[in-house]
Amino acid sequence: MTSSSAENNRILVIQGPTASGKTDLALQLCEVVHGEIVNADSMQVYRGMDIGTAKPSREMRERVPHHLIDIVDPSENFSAADFRAQATAAIADIQNRGRTPVVVGGTGLYIRALVGGLVAAPAADAAYRHELSCIAIRGGSEALTSMLAAVDPVTAALLHPNDHLRIIRALEVYRQSGRPLSELRRSHGFLENSYSCLKLGIRVQRDELFRRIDQRVDQMLEAGLVDEVRRLLAAGYNAELKALRSIGYREICSFLADECSLADAVALIKRNTRRYAKRQETWFRKDREISWVEYPESFASIVDNVIAFFA
Repeated sequence: MTSSSAENNRILVIQGPTASGKTDLALQLCEVVHGEIVNADSMQVYRGMDIGTAKPSREMRERVPHHLIDIVDPSENFSAADFRAQATAAIADIQNRGRTPVVVGGTGLYIRALVGGLVAAPAADAAYRHELSCIAIRGGSEALTSMLAAVDPVTAALLHPNDHLRIIRALEVYRQSGRPLSELRRSHGFLENSYSCLKLGIRVQRDELFRRIDQRVDQMLEAGLVDEVRRLLAAGYNAELKALRSIGYREICSFLADECSLADAVALIKRNTRRYAKRQETWFRKDREISWVEYPESFASIVDNVIAFFA
């Protein structure tokens, strides 16, 4: 897409770490610009995973239409490429109906794929993936992480040790291309300019962010997170699935397997969520197009900027 056509294809993007207030800001701005929300959270795409993903409530979704929520089962794979394809279709549909697309989420890779395109990486190698999966079973997460750090330390530093799927993919890319995935991404540049974007990032003081995270985890437990995980396991979803290895679910799975106490599981969820929020902040800081805002403190100026962008 040329820069001129991108200029006429405007979207609002709201991003930031978990518990920063993205959903609340998006709901308010949608009512200002007649918007509809396109979810860019990698876990909210899964059906049946509502509490642990902090999915927007039914009331929120009735207030403003949401897209790309509850679109795959926990056993299904959903990649950045899948997100890009479905988000692009949703945005086109929203625009064709004279509404404004508002992309909201904390999965930086999804947003980058949508706005800047995807790296042309080698195809999958089933045999090598099986070999790496066996290594993970024998040596644990540390074994795969160490392998990746030896050939692509940049990507290894960005990925959580339990994110076996992405670690295996990065190792697969290196084996087949001879180049680190981080190098391929740098050379690609993610500069396709598919859209003209106003990117807003919500900035929250670290202490306040951590307080909100702890409060949210407590609320998830009160809302029935343990029962939600128990239902998923009873439905036949394996605790080793990528979806159930995400923060909140893997710790409760460990509790239900009698591997730790509930108190320990909750403490781990809070710790791991705080660590994830710091990784999100690191990722987003690299994007110089993001305008950082304080919300709700600067809501009036945010509205002015959004209105001016779409004028």
